[in-house]
Amino acid sequence: MESSRIELIKCNEKLLQLILKGDQHLAEELNVNLADRWSEYGKEIFEITLEMIQENPEQSKWFLYFPVIKNTRTLIGTCGFKGAPDEEGVVEIGFEVSEDFRNQGYATEMAGLLVDKAFKDESMKKILAHTLAMENASVKVLKKCEFRFVEECQDEEDGQLWRWEKTSTS
Repeated sequence: MESSRIELIKCNEKLLQLILKGDQHLAEELNVNLADRWSEYGKEIFEITLEMIQENPEQSKWFLYFPVIKNTRTLIGTCGFKGAPDEEGVVEIGFEVSEDFRNQGYATEMAGLLVDKAFKDESMKKILAHTLAMENASVKVLKKCEFRFVEECQDEEDGQLWRWEKTSTS
């Protein structure tokens, strides 16, 4: 998946194992530069994703992607789906961009590519996303991608969140 400025590289078992060994191993394998603090989630998200891919390799397209700026070969964050669609055709997306690359439209491109990918699957009916319960950059990204605010909700780990959705007919 790619736009004019970025490509999304699908994360697989090999890449996840390299990340867990150290960022430099990933950079060498992908032949990329790593943005400072390219991921704020820490190793846990990569360990969880590795387990998910090992348990369901056929669903790997519904997990993690690495956004790379094409002209500089710089890895600037992560994005992806929080698992395969459920039986009702609903999937959730998430994204992060290194601080040095924020407010340049990259997150909007990443989210747009994920939306396009999801809705190419005819069984998909709805895409969800959650943000902190305040106006912020992620809210702006979702609005630009034509998500609509659904409700405020409480999350055990993250506290108050806003729930957003985009349907296949939006």
